[in-house]
Amino acid sequence: MFGHTLSGGRQIKWADRLFFSAVSPSCSLRFLLNQSEGRWLAGRPGRSLATLWLRLLWRGKSMKSQGYYYCSVGLLQLLVLSGLAGGVQAGDEDGFTGAPVAVGNGAAWVVVTVDTLGEPESVSVVMDSGALTGLPEATAEKSAWEFPIPMPESGPRTGYDHVLLDWNPVGHMPEGVYSVAHFDVHFYMINNAAREAITFHGEGRDRAMTAPDPQLLPAGYVVPPDAAVERMGMHALDPAGKEFQGEPFSHNFIYGYHNGELMFVEPMVSLTFLQSLADSTTPVKRPERYSYPGWYPSAYRIGFDVEKGEYTIALQGLQRFDE
Repeated sequence: MFGHTLSGGRQIKWADRLFFSAVSPSCSLRFLLNQSEGRWLAGRPGRSLATLWLRLLWRGKSMKSQGYYYCSVGLLQLLVLSGLAGGVQAGDEDGFTGAPVAVGNGAAWVVVTVDTLGEPESVSVVMDSGALTGLPEATAEKSAWEFPIPMPESGPRTGYDHVLLDWNPVGHMPEGVYSVAHFDVHFYMINNAAREAITFHGEGRDRAMTAPDPQLLPAGYVVPPDAAVERMGMHALDPAGKEFQGEPFSHNFIYGYHNGELMFVEPMVSLTFLQSLADSTTPVKRPERYSYPGWYPSAYRIGFDVEKGEYTIALQGLQRFDE
């Protein structure tokens, strides 16, 4: 109602038409729809055309034409007059992207997507198809490899400092449960130096292994005494997971602690599940509170983008927690 429909099925709402008509005579709706960027907008349902168009202008796409120049001037004038300029985020249509890190024969990186208000919608580790090939094999000396991945330098602050992607070619304990090839994807609230300093030996052992307050532990989760890992943290498991009911491990969600504080969240996923190209979104059991302010997930998704050839392991349904 009160709109036109593009070839991609994207409806131009009355509010969007008013926005563009108010910007500049050269920035007409017809001009926009006749351009390739108009078709680009059509493929992004669920977001305001005004917001998406601003992102295109911010990225500097197709700014050579005079029409786009006048559009940009008019848009910026309108933003200044309306006080919206402070809400513009610099990123691309896929979100804010961090620096890639070599994994296997490919790469992995972090992507943060935002909603129309610029608030975080999801935080994901994305791997290209090459990342699942050429991975190291276990030896008598080493059975796990760590890949620290930085967060994007721009975009909203999510509370996450970095991601530690662990590759376990023969899995890890408990034996017979997680003893299959898989990735552990740790989203840390503490910085890399603090993580590297985590130890459960020496004088500080008792404090390091302090049991978390029950409010920091989701209902049903337990912290096994042998789940403390150097330079990583203590791991809380969900015994209701299918892998504890006799089924092969595919994926699950872990919480991590140190000194009694909740300082990471962790989707785990088997190599077999990733290779199946399945797409799964699973609700997350949440604690009553958290130790650090940030945006915490109510679900996690594991999926594959056929067109891009990319795997995604995402924290979704983010909700803000302040201390």
